[in-house]
Amino acid sequence: MNFEVFALGTSGMMPLPNRFLTSAMVRRDGELFLFDCGEGTQISLKMLNLKWKKINSIFISHMHADHVTGLPGMLMLSSQVDRDDPLTIYGPPRLKEYIDANRRILDMYINYEIVVKVAHPGVLIDNDEYTVSAFPLSHTKPCTGFVMEEKLRPGEFHPDLALALGIPKGPLWGRLQKGLAVTLDDKSVIEPSAVMGEAREGRKFSYVTDSLYLPSIAYHVKDSDLLFCEGMFGSDMLETAQEKMHMTSEQAARIAKDAEVKKLALIHYSPRYNDWELKFLAEDAQRVFPNTILTRDRMRFDIPLKR
Repeated sequence: MNFEVFALGTSGMMPLPNRFLTSAMVRRDGELFLFDCGEGTQISLKMLNLKWKKINSIFISHMHADHVTGLPGMLMLSSQVDRDDPLTIYGPPRLKEYIDANRRILDMYINYEIVVKVAHPGVLIDNDEYTVSAFPLSHTKPCTGFVMEEKLRPGEFHPDLALALGIPKGPLWGRLQKGLAVTLDDKSVIEPSAVMGEAREGRKFSYVTDSLYLPSIAYHVKDSDLLFCEGMFGSDMLETAQEKMHMTSEQAARIAKDAEVKKLALIHYSPRYNDWELKFLAEDAQRVFPNTILTRDRMRFDIPLKR
């Protein structure tokens, strides 16, 4: 089962020729989840051949133009294909007002249901396989971080044990692998634990952008396999970062270290840095957290299953 993360854009404030505005896409087992939707998001989706029809959930961190101005185009684009499923968009309290105003003023043709929900802190999505949660950040406007985490997966199935217990190959094996007990012809009941290994941890992706450094962020993104975190400025620009309520790349690395994440992917770079100068942001972060990636637009990150 795949769990991939695509960096659709990595720029903050304004798009640049080789750096679109910050946005990320998660593809998990055929489902697509979009995090922020700045100007240019559609272009990266097209370049990566990601099918926007399969986007069922969009998560908007806050109401600044560089994180929402791509939404109207995305909503209209989705009307160009046959779509039966509703699109749910989670974000700040004024997000619905923004979407409704664009639909009215632009006289959008929308042929599917759009559901807009406020991303209150806590669990936003909870199903059999994963959760998506929101937690508060600190910016010039209300801002939210997001965590997508898989639930525990069943342990490894051992066919040899099943055969030794007289369980015939077929539907009963499938029930056991789903964590369900089975009853044999002789009325004996076999619990999944008799043929399954220990439950396996799920995978975790966290998305943090546009915030002052907060020690509490590390708590929410704890043990993430991949943390997308803004590193807008170099450490020499700490005062500027604090004034603008952003983080330096060194502060992002401190969060990654404290949270014991597996990998940090920097995003949301200030346009003051050209492509060559971005290496200084990476160097600042890597001194604190060596497994830091200087994320570039359209990079793909694979989060493998845990054994």
